[in-house]
Amino acid sequence: MNRRVVITGLGVVTPVGNDLETFWSNLKNGVSGIELVQAFDTTAYDCRIGGEVRNFNPKDYFNNPKDARRTDRFSQLAMAAAKLAMADCGVDLEKVDRNRFGAIVSSGIGGLRTLEDQHAILLAKGPSRVSPFTIPMLISNMGSGLISMEFGLKGPNLCIVTACATSNNAIGESWRMIKFGDADIFLAGGSEASIVTVGMAAFSAMKALSTRNDDPHAASRPWDRDRDGFVMGEGAGVVVVEELEHAKARGAKIYCELTGYGLSADAYHMTAPPPDGDGAVRAMQMALDHAKITPDQVDYVNAHATSTGLGDVCETRAIKTVFGQYAKTVSISSTKSMTGHLLGGAGAVEMAACALAIRDSVIPPTINLENPDEECDLDYTPNVAKEKKVRIVVNNSFGFGGHNATLVAAKFTR
Repeated sequence: MNRRVVITGLGVVTPVGNDLETFWSNLKNGVSGIELVQAFDTTAYDCRIGGEVRNFNPKDYFNNPKDARRTDRFSQLAMAAAKLAMADCGVDLEKVDRNRFGAIVSSGIGGLRTLEDQHAILLAKGPSRVSPFTIPMLISNMGSGLISMEFGLKGPNLCIVTACATSNNAIGESWRMIKFGDADIFLAGGSEASIVTVGMAAFSAMKALSTRNDDPHAASRPWDRDRDGFVMGEGAGVVVVEELEHAKARGAKIYCELTGYGLSADAYHMTAPPPDGDGAVRAMQMALDHAKITPDQVDYVNAHATSTGLGDVCETRAIKTVFGQYAKTVSISSTKSMTGHLLGGAGAVEMAACALAIRDSVIPPTINLENPDEECDLDYTPNVAKEKKVRIVVNNSFGFGGHNATLVAAKFTR
């Protein structure tokens, strides 16, 4: 249980960049990836904007072009992020025990596009025309399964589905299994591709999405009093989670050390957090306890903050409860203001941002924060990145169903 765990590789495919340095440069410079949706005709939709992944060819990430055609977009994005993370970490698969190399690459919703397309075929052409690949394409665990097959990874392999907490749970459970001794290295993270007609229609029906269609770049505005809902994004993030001695033995570069993981349930409402943020409080406190640190030691919180009226206020209250007198001094930001909300892919993409914040001593901004909500009165790093020594970060993700997951990472010291 005393095994130390580090992050040694990062892979992201996002609305603000399909490689690590483009992604990070755009975040630091406050570049929005929110545009009018191009995937389908949105004329009849209340919300017509989203954070789409552009200039992406799945065939670039599959050895066999047929495999790319037989996978849903969420699996394609997951494979791309996994390959980028593998390249970044520099691991030689011939020199590691693949029986102890696992994958937990999850999705909050799974193959929504496949479900939509094949249902349309069923209705129009009958059951005999439905693809035999329908079920393998749409099930949420297939991204993780395909990644294990691609690299021959025979360690623990699973898919955790906890809505928007999915990626943080995937990374956290990888941390836990490495500490327990069940594996030495994981590909961990999440992927989502729900900018499809039924996805947009369903979230719009909930009145959850921003309708600032005439100004997409300004639509995602966490903590701002004029926010009117979140903006859906798509993409994937995968991080390489590795036992420290295993990483050192192969000469790996180390971005940061994973030191804490907390999780909890609100047990309150299907889609709304409790007003006092109690579940978020308990997840953050558990993560800090595991990390054996106090709130005054935290330099940066990458908040869940999706740009919804209730969610942003409740997270602010939770941070105040956990951090007490230090809530006013800790740097906070929401990179969702630029990427949109990647749902099950959010936590891993944001963990990559946290690792890079530690590497470069930069806090990425919250853009579009022009008129703060009077109940949101902390330091949210408005509009401009901040240079600051970052030694310890907290990464929050909270999901429908009352799922809460928090990660703590620290600058690696020998």
